[in-house]
Amino acid sequence: MQPTREAVLDALAGGPVSGPALADRLDVSRAAVWKHVEALREAGFEIESGDDGYELAGVPEFGGPAVEYGLDAPFDVEYHDAIPSTNVRGRELAADGATDVVVLADRQTGGRGRLGREWASPGGGVSLSVVCRPDVPATHAPVFTLAAAVAVTRAAREAGVDARIKWPNDVVVPTDGVSRERSDETPPVRSGEGGPAGGERKLAGVLTEMEGEADRVSWVVVGMGVNANVDPVDLPGDANPTSIRAEAGDVDRRAFTQRLLAEFHELRRDPGSVVDAWRDHASTLGRRVRVETPGSEVVGDAVDVRFPGTLVVDTGDERVEVTAGDCEHLRPVR
Repeated sequence: MQPTREAVLDALAGGPVSGPALADRLDVSRAAVWKHVEALREAGFEIESGDDGYELAGVPEFGGPAVEYGLDAPFDVEYHDAIPSTNVRGRELAADGATDVVVLADRQTGGRGRLGREWASPGGGVSLSVVCRPDVPATHAPVFTLAAAVAVTRAAREAGVDARIKWPNDVVVPTDGVSRERSDETPPVRSGEGGPAGGERKLAGVLTEMEGEADRVSWVVVGMGVNANVDPVDLPGDANPTSIRAEAGDVDRRAFTQRLLAEFHELRRDPGSVVDAWRDHASTLGRRVRVETPGSEVVGDAVDVRFPGTLVVDTGDERVEVTAGDCEHLRPVR
């Protein structure tokens, strides 16, 4: 948000302030004060005028200026009521040299998930992509996917949802009543394998794209799509989706988005802390899994995740490190 307008909002949030007093406080003309107030009103802020001056009476429920105001992270927000894909727009901004920009949308009409899957998100969700330029090698880029999953999970848990992370990037909610807290003990492996475990509904997903050389990232676009104030029956593309509304009731999307972005910012500042944070909320660790990789299939027990996001699977014969793939949770072998 433009610094002077944020200063205007901060001043008016404390009570009525006259135009002349506000002009003196901000060291601008009275005409400039009026222009800033009118611009904020056009952006949806409720600013009342009375005998005592201007006063902030309300903040928009959602949108770019609303999320920027009071955001505890150094991001500019570009908002769209609807857009084909926040990641596509993020890539365009990255190609133009942008950084620390969030593309935020109420709904997406042509989004894309992992492995090229197409999907659309209805209004009421939180769809965003963060454009940043981390000073890390390209091989470390997967850690930002994990960071985003942790940020979404923390924000969802604060909203009252029992959110967990399915490797590498899905945020899910258990439905079988079984606690999935991480254990350092691996269940015994027996011959054969169980079928799909089920017992989870998808709440959110993350898609990270990057460009750079082997020794340095040029840019990273981290897309996050959260089913917030929507009904699961309105969510196409997922076999078993859920939403914050379904799990805990409607959430303040402005506050939720601000919390998500603040968490992501803190995690990206300390990439070395991300894997431990991911483990704390992992649904996959300690589970029997089937991972479809580009060239093979790995079945076994998920025993660890290592920086920058490698899944370690114990097949019974060996421990296989998987850097990318489609993970399915299986029922325990009896």
